[in-house]
Amino acid sequence: MITLVDIRQDNGVDWYEKAGANSDNDDLLFILVTFGKCVYWVNDCKFILGKGETLLLPGHLDYYGKSIPTLFHTKYVIHCRKTCTNSTLPILNTDKPLLIKPGCYDMLHERIKSMYYQWTEHPSYYTLMADCLLTEAMIYMNQEWDKGAISCDRERHVEHMKQYIQNHYREKVTKEELGDAIRKTPNYAATLLREVTRQTISEHVHTQRIKTAIYMLTESRLTIREISEYVGYSDVSYFHRIFKRLTGCSPSEFLDERSSIV
Repeated sequence: MITLVDIRQDNGVDWYEKAGANSDNDDLLFILVTFGKCVYWVNDCKFILGKGETLLLPGHLDYYGKSIPTLFHTKYVIHCRKTCTNSTLPILNTDKPLLIKPGCYDMLHERIKSMYYQWTEHPSYYTLMADCLLTEAMIYMNQEWDKGAISCDRERHVEHMKQYIQNHYREKVTKEELGDAIRKTPNYAATLLREVTRQTISEHVHTQRIKTAIYMLTESRLTIREISEYVGYSDVSYFHRIFKRLTGCSPSEFLDERSSIV
């Protein structure tokens, strides 16, 4: 269906890129901004991309892009290629640029980070794994495209709930608390979060805990047990299982990367 040709990560305030039309109509460029803003011009149309926004560019289009002056940004740029003429994913057959702000940004970001790791570190069967992650990411993108843009109210409620979870992830977060946070019923809050982000409350909590744990494993002097307890897991064996499930690695593998000067 689709295969990865290359993936890179851009960052800074002085990025600039210009590209002519690619003769291979099966090529696609997929951009995900993870911080700040940048701008692309495609067919005389201006696209300003902020954090959490994506741009899909068919290969036959001329474009150029650059950083916004004095504004730092980071993004992933994925060059991919269709492997069959008529893809079962309609989004891959588009002939125009598509700007999409996916509600499942966190999941999409995690898949692309994993894809980048596979492509740069070359573990066993990395090309196959990278293609699988790319296909999964494109399925999420097509589902978001099918749904259309999220209403401002729903987006605001979801961002408020995500912020609440980020502030309270070390505790047990309930749908009642999220309902109170957005002044809606508990069931509405839980359903809205799942529909927009494709993650349940507990999945969001686990994700935030493991993100913090990864940082602490490499940037602190705490033991695995101490980190487990800090992020909210009193049972260290359960912490190991969740960590392995979400990262594909054990905590000790990240511990090995800890700097000797920490």
